[in-house]
Amino acid sequence: MPDVHGIIAYPVTPFAHDGINTERLAALVGRLVSSGVHAIAPLGSTGELAYLDEPEFDTVVDTTIATVAGRVPVIVGVSDVTTAKTVRRAQYAQRAGAHAVMILPVSYWKLSEREIVAHYRSVSDAISIPIMAYNNPATSGVDMPPELLVRMFDTIENVTMVKESTGDLTRMRRISELSGGRLPFYNGSNPLVLDALKAGASGWCTAAPCLRPQPCIDLYDAVRADDLDQAQARYDDLKPLLQFIVAGGLATTVKAGLELLGFPVGDPRPPLLPLDEDGRALLKQLLAR
Repeated sequence: MPDVHGIIAYPVTPFAHDGINTERLAALVGRLVSSGVHAIAPLGSTGELAYLDEPEFDTVVDTTIATVAGRVPVIVGVSDVTTAKTVRRAQYAQRAGAHAVMILPVSYWKLSEREIVAHYRSVSDAISIPIMAYNNPATSGVDMPPELLVRMFDTIENVTMVKESTGDLTRMRRISELSGGRLPFYNGSNPLVLDALKAGASGWCTAAPCLRPQPCIDLYDAVRADDLDQAQARYDDLKPLLQFIVAGGLATTVKAGLELLGFPVGDPRPPLLPLDEDGRALLKQLLAR
């Protein structure tokens, strides 16, 4: 299993008129790796996975892995409403050289625990790389309690990590308690990051490094060094930006922020819309801090 820890950066997906802007995507991923982040995770909600067709998915995977070139682990988001497409994406990511895949159980119908387990087991049986189970009921409509996540860790071979994004610190502590500390958990709630790292999170899954990588890395390093005063200072500095990008939608706000920083990557894909002028003005102030 790859050593997945620290700042796991989520790039946006730049679009061209005919699909993916691979040149801009490679430049963004290269910037992130050079900044010192510890892993790259394309095709999460920040990467607008839900709005890509299959050839576009494959293009993002290929471009990202080629650009990273083995310098840090790559965790590819492969989630889909159907098990069949999730399996296809996971198999493609593995063949392309991904170190792990991340799966959010997306649903139109509310899934039972039996169905969730079967979904993850089907993907696990089809690949041989680790799976990060991703719990984010606000976007997926499916909530996986700690008891279920630990049970899947114990019974499904490749489920080896959990990204917990509910913003409920007690869930992270419960995962650690139920697994005897064996199941690594990662914070996916940006405003909760300091408390999550102090509670033992192995890393922080975030789009914030697209805009301000060094403070994110400094925050993680300070917690690791048990310099909690420094960690608090870095968190206080980042907190307004973290709250803003979450509230405004990650793809929308991060793409606007990159443009304000002189690194345009285009607009989000409809039905998402570009950030409005009031939002851009506030974001400009936050980036100038």
